[in-house]
Amino acid sequence: MTAPSGAAAPTEPAPAQPGTDPDLLYSEPEEDLRAAVRSLLADRGGPAAVLADLESGRAYDTGLWRPLAAGMGTAGLLVPEKLGGQGASAREAAVVLEELGRAVAPVPYLTSAVLAVTALLGCETDRPEVTAPLAALAGGRGVGVLAVPLPTAPGTLPEPSVRADADGLLTGEVTGVADAAAADMLLVPADGPYGYALYAVDASAGGVRVAPGVPLDLTRVPARITLDRAAGRLLAGQDTARAAVTGALLTGAGLLASEQLGIAEWCLAETVRYTAQRTQFGRPVGSFQALKHRMAALWLDVASARAAARNAADALATGGPDAPVAVAVAQAYCAPVAVRAAEECIQLHGGIGMTWEHPAHLFLKRAKADEIALGTPGRHRAALAELVDIPAP
Repeated sequence: MTAPSGAAAPTEPAPAQPGTDPDLLYSEPEEDLRAAVRSLLADRGGPAAVLADLESGRAYDTGLWRPLAAGMGTAGLLVPEKLGGQGASAREAAVVLEELGRAVAPVPYLTSAVLAVTALLGCETDRPEVTAPLAALAGGRGVGVLAVPLPTAPGTLPEPSVRADADGLLTGEVTGVADAAAADMLLVPADGPYGYALYAVDASAGGVRVAPGVPLDLTRVPARITLDRAAGRLLAGQDTARAAVTGALLTGAGLLASEQLGIAEWCLAETVRYTAQRTQFGRPVGSFQALKHRMAALWLDVASARAAARNAADALATGGPDAPVAVAVAQAYCAPVAVRAAEECIQLHGGIGMTWEHPAHLFLKRAKADEIALGTPGRHRAALAELVDIPAP
């Protein structure tokens, strides 16, 4: 197995065995990968550098994406070695997303290296129409996005808003597609002569227009994609296409929980650090019992979120039958924890937490945007009730 530069080779995921317990602990290679990604993000300046660069007008941080995706090989973690990737699993990708969440890094990892890559892996990977773009994404030589609205939840696949004709020309519009302005390739579900189908469209091709929206989260900008007889290459049709898109949404939702965990971890750590230094009445404010209780309660929430996120990543990595349950649990729990952690971070920082100059608002905006991405907590609770056959309230 090829190792990402600067990190130890990840271990092959063990095949799922009925009745086996999930592995919630981090392996040594996963910790090495974490250290490498964290070092890279620290060299780029972390949240403070993200804040300083927000108004540059760039779709994403290309200076960070190149060493992260291509230099370290993280863009290909989910791709088998024979297809040009690292041959790792969702567990390793989850570690990367944790660190990206801790840094609110403006890179298209979730949208390209997870959603787009997983959708391509769900197609017939022995066809050149699939293997060529997959190898490009895995090698970090391009950015791809799955052209579905980011709030789309697993299991609720909407009918396509794009039509394809017999010549493979696509016409229609898709709104709320995260990181579309950064994409070189669009994976577009469309309805046409083959029924439901998935097409690859070059973002720079004629008839393609991408208009960024006004986002809450400035680090992951949604956009409107308009296609006017844009040339598409058929990747998969009918059941294969539906399964590919559904699988991508499920994997994306499960791994998004790790990004939410990273957000919550940074907010808790930063709040503890600040309250230990900020003094009032001659004492650190963190020594006051009321604040101790709030931070202790938040610590318990974050620890539980870590277990839920790791369980989802492990279930996706092993291909266990309970993966949809694990993903629903992780999203139903981790999304509100990330929001609460960011809110507590801002409030316990006092006045400075409300300013633009402090990066806390970046974490709250990312947490709130993530809360509705790939299904709201309420949607996942309803899905969980159905999966385990318990009537929802």
